[in-house]
Amino acid sequence: METPNEVKKMVKDKYAEIAKAAKGSGCCGPVDCCGSTNESNIIDYSVFQDDYTGEKGYNPDADLGLGCGIPTQYAQIKEGDTVIDLGSGAGNDVFVARSIVGNSGKVIGLDMTEEMIQKAEKNNSKLGYDNVEFKFGDIEEMPVESNIADVIISNCVLNLVPNKQKAFSEIYRVLKPGAHFCISDIVIEGELPEGLKKSAEMYAGCVSGALQKDEYLKIIKQNGFKNVEIKKTKVIELPESLLSEFINDEEIIHFKNSKTGIFSITVVGYK
Repeated sequence: METPNEVKKMVKDKYAEIAKAAKGSGCCGPVDCCGSTNESNIIDYSVFQDDYTGEKGYNPDADLGLGCGIPTQYAQIKEGDTVIDLGSGAGNDVFVARSIVGNSGKVIGLDMTEEMIQKAEKNNSKLGYDNVEFKFGDIEEMPVESNIADVIISNCVLNLVPNKQKAFSEIYRVLKPGAHFCISDIVIEGELPEGLKKSAEMYAGCVSGALQKDEYLKIIKQNGFKNVEIKKTKVIELPESLLSEFINDEEIIHFKNSKTGIFSITVVGYK
């Protein structure tokens, strides 16, 4: 089993490759995020994605197809707010948030991959926003002062963070008193069939690092957040062609009829 530092290195390396690759490659694009270069293991990441094209502020150059929700839809961002996007990638959610906060607000994108920061800054230079900033840093040790954010958002990133307790502790520290987060992420409910666990891990680490939903919510509450609420739940439908590679027909039927599965949730919590 990988150490936390090994997990971070794997994530950084793969997201660096994505940043350099053509738009739309997805996290399992040129290589899958568990390190395999076997083309049969290249997974269609669209099962996770929501469609951003109708969102105000949407910039197609910033959309690398790596999300599993649209947190800005439920984040109650207001004009003038200071917003921080964790794992901001090429800036997709940052630019949507910027369209809401307007000229009087500020949006900070935080990412631990240099290549993503460079791509995001290039996108912002074309847009010319002077109240958007991209910072290089770790979610477990954010390079920002305490009590500065009105809203923190994140899209399918915290599941990749090894120490989720520390991540939510940092989110709490950085939010202003009474402020809130809105995060879209991947969680598990029930025990996945043994054969599926390996296939799930191929999904960009998006599932291999995911927690049981109850455990995920427990960590949030342990870090002091109140009024924690799931705003949206989406079932991640694994393609039958993938299921059949790892489990038999009877197991497929049982899996599909059970409540066991992989879900995208969009959750809010208040400091």
